[in-house]
Amino acid sequence: MKKIIAVVLAAALVLGVLCACSGQNEESKSESDGKISVISTIFPPYDFARQVGGDNIDLSMLLKPGMESHSFEPSPKDIVNIQNCDLFIYVGGESDEWVKTILESDEKKPKKIIALMDIVDTVQEATIEGMTTEEDHDHDDKDSEEEGEHGVEYDEHVWTSPKNALIISKKISEAMQELDPANKPVYEKNTNEYAKQLTKLDSEFREVADNAKNKLLIFGDRFPFRYFTDEYGFSYYAAFPGCSAETEPSAATVSFLIEKTKEKNIPVVFKIEFSNGKVAETIADAAGAKVLLMHSCHNIDADSMENGATYVSLMEGNLKNLKEAVS
Repeated sequence: MKKIIAVVLAAALVLGVLCACSGQNEESKSESDGKISVISTIFPPYDFARQVGGDNIDLSMLLKPGMESHSFEPSPKDIVNIQNCDLFIYVGGESDEWVKTILESDEKKPKKIIALMDIVDTVQEATIEGMTTEEDHDHDDKDSEEEGEHGVEYDEHVWTSPKNALIISKKISEAMQELDPANKPVYEKNTNEYAKQLTKLDSEFREVADNAKNKLLIFGDRFPFRYFTDEYGFSYYAAFPGCSAETEPSAATVSFLIEKTKEKNIPVVFKIEFSNGKVAETIADAAGAKVLLMHSCHNIDADSMENGATYVSLMEGNLKNLKEAVS
């Protein structure tokens, strides 16, 4: 991956020179319209910045709607835009290794940088009973060596806890206020209003958890909700860990999840966004349950973006489905 980024960085240098000569780079645009330029890698911090910054920022998201983040590679134009922006926000985990290569280069850097995993408490990626992991499938020696080089992997999906979302949005607000002190009162007002929405969301999830008849959740899919379940005291079983690249669970995993769903009389088996839902459907059909969506908010499709989906609206959909699963 670093070799790929090195090639792209070289191309970005050429593009940056051309942009500078033509006077059309992102920095000059930001200066001309008086707005601070903000770039986010994925949807959650993009939406947090949108709620806090409002019309006072030029905001963009690198991961296009519907795109898978783990296979994302920046274009030369992306790199130039990152180097020239005022505020760059990224997650900071394994899927963001390409970011580190860019930021460690000797080229121009954003004025302010926020890594989500640096500002909240993180937990290790968990593999629990029943899950299918990469080790359950055949790998050649090279794959095994590469996996061993990474060491401990931390769960990247920190935003799935509304309390973490509140911490992150406030950090983004602080950065905007420092970059644009003239509009500090606006950012403070927007942040306070957004904090009320997130606090309400947190209270609603907590109420559902406190009144749950059964606090076990079944996922016939990847599980990117560790911070959510830790926050509200839910336990879970899932087909794969949160960042797994696997798509076909072992027969043992499917059998395990079916038995747990039956044994605990679980009415809902969850799938996540962009999943074909086949694993969840297999489990639900065998156990007499139904399949519902739990959206991790990692990314959204083009229609959702067009229709104004937000982190709060997606989490409210989760709230509704969670109620049905645990009532």
